[in-house]
Order: sequence, then C-alpha cells, then structure tokens
Amino acid sequence: MRATRRALRLIAVGVRTHVSYMSRSPLEITFAVIVPVVYATLAVYLFRAADHPERLLEASVGAGLMGIWSSVLLGSGGAVQNQRWLGTLETLVAAPAPLGLILLPITLATAVVGTYAMGATLLWGTVLYGVPLTFAHPLLFLVAVPVCVLSLGMMGMLLASTFVLLRNANALANPLDHPVWMLSGMLVPITVLPTWTRPLSWALPTTWGARAVHAATAGGEVVTPMLTGLGVGALWLLLALLALNRVERRARAAATLALT
Repeated sequence: MRATRRALRLIAVGVRTHVSYMSRSPLEITFAVIVPVVYATLAVYLFRAADHPERLLEASVGAGLMGIWSSVLLGSGGAVQNQRWLGTLETLVAAPAPLGLILLPITLATAVVGTYAMGATLLWGTVLYGVPLTFAHPLLFLVAVPVCVLSLGMMGMLLASTFVLLRNANALANPLDHPVWMLSGMLVPITVLPTWTRPLSWALPTTWGARAVHAATAGGEVVTPMLTGLGVGALWLLLALLALNRVERRARAAATLALT
C-alpha cells in the first residue's frame, strides 16, 4: 500500500514538473499554438467542401484529437531526447525509481499539455467559422476527453520505451503521426479505410478514445468505448513496462544512452 502511494506521488510530481517545463519551452508553446489551429482550419474546410456542415463540430473535435496525439507522440520522443541532450538520461536510468515510473509522467504530461489543442480547435471553429457547440452528451464529453488523454499517455509510454534506445527519437516519431490518427478514426471513420486495417485500428487505444469522444459529440454509446480504451491502454502500458526492461538492458550494453 505504501509502495502504491509512493508510485502515485512520483507520477503526480513528475507530471507537474514536466508540464511546468514544457510550458516554459518556446518550441513547445509555438507547436501547441499553431498546430491545432492548422488542423482545425483544414478540417472545417474539408467538411464544408464535402457538403457536410452538420459535421463541422465533429471535424473540430477530430482536429483537437489530432493535436493531442501529435503532442503525445512528438513530446514523448522530444522529452527523452532532451534528457539525452542534457546528459541526464543516464542518471534517470540509474535512479532507484523504476524507469517506467520516470517515463510515464513524461508521456502523461505531454498528453495534458495536448488537451489545449482540443480547446483551441473548438474555440477557433466557433469564433471564425460559427461552429455551434451542441454536444449530444456534454457531461460525458468532459469525461471522455480526459479518458482519451489517459489512454494516449499509456500508448505514448510504449513509444517512449523505444525512444530510450534510439539516439534520434524523432526519426521514429515523425512517421507515426499521420498513420495513427488515420487508423484511429480521429477525423474520418475507420469504416472508409481498407478492411485489412481494422485489426490495426482495434488494437490502438486511440481508436476507442476517439470513438468515445465522437460519440459524446454526435450521439451514441460513450461508456463502452471509454472502458475499452482504458483496457487497451492498460495493455499497452503493460507491454511498455515489459519492453522497457529489455530496452534498458540493451541500451546499457550498446552504450546508446549518451550522445557521445
């Protein structure tokens, strides 16, 4: 019981520390401000061109989810890479606390910072394009978004475990941005994708998180996708912890923790 409280306290302090750190980074601030606005603009114009004005709110919400995912993906890789550049990654690996409890707050912090993308896209769409904020389940929407953020953070944990091994984490992070949000149905339904992609979509916690958020927006079952997203995210977290032990040992043996 005491170990659980200590682990939760470590995660809470880590999330607060990394959120504070990212809020003071000019690059993080610029990225967080510009990308959601670009996504929201593209989404609104695409749905207007397709003569689906009734789905403009879904487009704004989908653009917000895309912004959160981009923040998690690039932020997780960037956070590990920053620790490597600062020369502190070796210290974190050698710390008494498990490396998983050190990396998890980083991925959760990037997801928390990414929630700004959701608010920015909704505000941008409402002010400039007149998108009405008429949610089918407004209270469930306020619950579904944090659940989606949590599932994204757990998925980012598995990615972060591989970033420990790579000297240039962005080389892996950049190509994963667009495929994941397409397979997750953040902006367009996964039913428009080829049939062979369905198992890949179902295995992603982002798919279920996005489905819950969209259901809370346009109507539909919300609780089941939320619980499924948490379950799949927990599975990814378990895989991340198992992979992290192997990756950490290999990184130590290959001497890839430092830049030199």
